[in-house]
Amino acid sequence: MSDTAAPTAASDLARIADGLAGADPLTWVITGDSITHGLVFTQGGRSYAEHLHELIRGELERVRDIVINSAISGHRIVDILGDFDRRVSSWRPDVVTLMIGTNDLSTGGPQPIISPDDYAASLRTFVARVRELGAVPVLQTPPPIDVANAPERARVAEFADAVRTVAADDDVILVDQFAHLVDLGAGGVPWGLMGDPFHPNAAGHAAMALELARVLGIRPRAERSRTLPLLEAKVGAARIYS
Repeated sequence: MSDTAAPTAASDLARIADGLAGADPLTWVITGDSITHGLVFTQGGRSYAEHLHELIRGELERVRDIVINSAISGHRIVDILGDFDRRVSSWRPDVVTLMIGTNDLSTGGPQPIISPDDYAASLRTFVARVRELGAVPVLQTPPPIDVANAPERARVAEFADAVRTVAADDDVILVDQFAHLVDLGAGGVPWGLMGDPFHPNAAGHAAMALELARVLGIRPRAERSRTLPLLEAKVGAARIYS
């Protein structure tokens, strides 16, 4: 997937669509922190990265595509930038998705407190480095947080806004998971989709997978589509508790 014109979100989406329609295999790198890592809080269910893997390599029958999850629990954007070769570039990706910020925004613990502006600057560096690889960057906002039970992460809305600003200024594909999950929670924390105050549960991962697939245009043919209806049903059932 290569393009000589200056990339934009629209042209990047077109590149993904062309890539999915073509015969050449694609490499997808999905990176971030514990939410993308997908451990523990899904209680054995699949993470959104695993759902994306199933959609692409299963239902789209793109069996030569590779879907890599390089997320690491507890990490911030500076950790990914500091290990960029291992986490991103060594895989020679065509598409790179990033969901980061839940640890960056924390004011508790031993790590230094960073501002939304510093976080945004690091996101811009990430986008630039992904584009230097000739790959498509995709930014995702972090999910909402039960601030009453995680007061050290009360800045989540500011950091979600920082992601939106970078995506708008740098013309990058944006998957606004924060807004999507808040909408599913009727304007607040989507309780039925959360495993703890800031980690989505299996149903929350289903919701995030649906939104990522929607924005990226990943939709199997009707006769092959089994995963999307199952994810929709899982989210619908969980919203009873939202």
